[in-house]
Amino acid sequence: MLKVFATDVVISKGFDGAPALKFSETGESVRFRFGKKVYDTHAENNTRWVNMTVKAFGPVCERIKKMKLKEGSFVNLTGRLDEDSWVDQNTNETKSMMVIILDEIEYAGGGGKPKDSQQASSGQEQAQSGAAPGSAQQTGGQQIPENFTGFEPFGGSSFFDEN
Repeated sequence: MLKVFATDVVISKGFDGAPALKFSETGESVRFRFGKKVYDTHAENNTRWVNMTVKAFGPVCERIKKMKLKEGSFVNLTGRLDEDSWVDQNTNETKSMMVIILDEIEYAGGGGKPKDSQQASSGQEQAQSGAAPGSAQQTGGQQIPENFTGFEPFGGSSFFDEN
């Protein structure tokens, strides 16, 4: 199998209004699609979208549930390229497509304010809200620690940790 690394990709909408993430009845597997805008001189405006289907099982599926991913979420992922095959119910033809079997997933850390600007802004927000410096902040109903970077290692150490 081939190893796949996809960075800063966006979770795609579900087809015809379906949910972006489709969990199995038992909740032990999930399927979703992601898209990535790529440079292509043969395409209109020199860009086009590449879309891939992703499947996850077991602990990785549990991680996705905890991440509460939804359409429009930006993620980084690694996995193995595989091929799905099925028989089309209308034509009885065997069809296939490439799919990524997910090994790891994390939120992509795109954009935002520079770190110094975030710290100054964070201090102003805490002063306005009456929160003590160094305490966790409330954002959208979730408590976020002050030192949260958006990345959580998959076991072992993260390459984002400072040594």
